[in-house]
Amino acid sequence: MKAAVITFPGSNCDRDLAVAFEAAGAEVTRVWHKDAALPEGVDVVGIPGGFSFGDYLRCGAIAARSPIAGAVRAHADKGGYVIGICNGFQVLVETGLLPGALMRNAGLRFICKAVTLEVATADCAFTSGYAPGQRVTIPVAHHDGNYQADDETLARLQGEDRVAFRYVENPNGSRGDIAGILSANRRVLGMMPHPERAIDARHGGTDGQAVFRGILRSLTAA
Repeated sequence: MKAAVITFPGSNCDRDLAVAFEAAGAEVTRVWHKDAALPEGVDVVGIPGGFSFGDYLRCGAIAARSPIAGAVRAHADKGGYVIGICNGFQVLVETGLLPGALMRNAGLRFICKAVTLEVATADCAFTSGYAPGQRVTIPVAHHDGNYQADDETLARLQGEDRVAFRYVENPNGSRGDIAGILSANRRVLGMMPHPERAIDARHGGTDGQAVFRGILRSLTAA
């Protein structure tokens, strides 16, 4: 598996994401936001957390208009895998690859803690290593993680089984307790919690490993 991890000014989880991919067995290339193309043969693109461009304008809005964003969209349009975590989720929404919006947390405070998630679907590469309904512990660290969408979009996500993860105890006000969603082809995942921070028992848990191993298994099977 070949993975590309994008770095923007203000990214602060790009190394963590690269380490998570490598631990799952991927060959990782780091890609700068001013690059106009992804490396040849890339299977999955990772957009990390952080505060790209200082979160000016809207979180992820400037990053979504960077040179590399067009290549990420083209990769997704061709059926390539993409995972956006925290700020990366915000970037994916701003590019239009995922619907909805990430708003300020309902409590108007930055949240940094481990939370319990419920796996809402196991029918995608990213969640295939979990059982439906399984509860996992993954850290969050965000100020604008309150997922919002109109009624029609929310009904479509739920009706098409495109909610990947839900919060067991909603920390930020997200509609439908949504912590992560999938694209229509199920190959793009955006999630606010940080699975790349839950791959080593020495750091508090390994519940995030299955996200990265699941992509590897799906690509190997293909």
